[in-house]
Amino acid sequence: MTDRIFRVTVRGAFDGLTEEQRATLLAEAGQHDVLHAAFTAEGHLSYDLAARPFFTFRFLESGQAEEDIVAATARAQAAAEAWLAEHGYGHKNLRAQAEDLSQAALAKRQRRALAAG
Repeated sequence: MTDRIFRVTVRGAFDGLTEEQRATLLAEAGQHDVLHAAFTAEGHLSYDLAARPFFTFRFLESGQAEEDIVAATARAQAAAEAWLAEHGYGHKNLRAQAEDLSQAALAKRQRRALAAG
C-alpha cells in the first residue's frame, strides 16, 4: 500500500498576549511571513500580528489509508497546541482541516502530462 500525503492546516487566533509576547512575535514576524509559508512535517507557523491576531500552522502528515486523515489531523492540532503552550501564547478558536493529496483534483496541465505518459 502506498503512503497518502495529508496537508493539515490548523488555524486560530492569539488571545490575551502580554506586551512582551506581542513584541517577541512582532520581532520574529519575518520568519513567519505568509509569503514563506510551507507545509512541513514539523509544522510551519505564519501570522501577520501587525494586521490581525490570526495564525496558521501548516503540517505535512502521512498515512496508509483514507481513515488515517483523522489521526493526522488530531496529531497536527495537538502539535500546534503544544507549541503555543510551550511558548506561553494564549489562543482561541483553534480548528484543524486536512486534505488528502491523493484525492485532490488534478489541474488541466497535470491531466495532460499523465495522459501523455
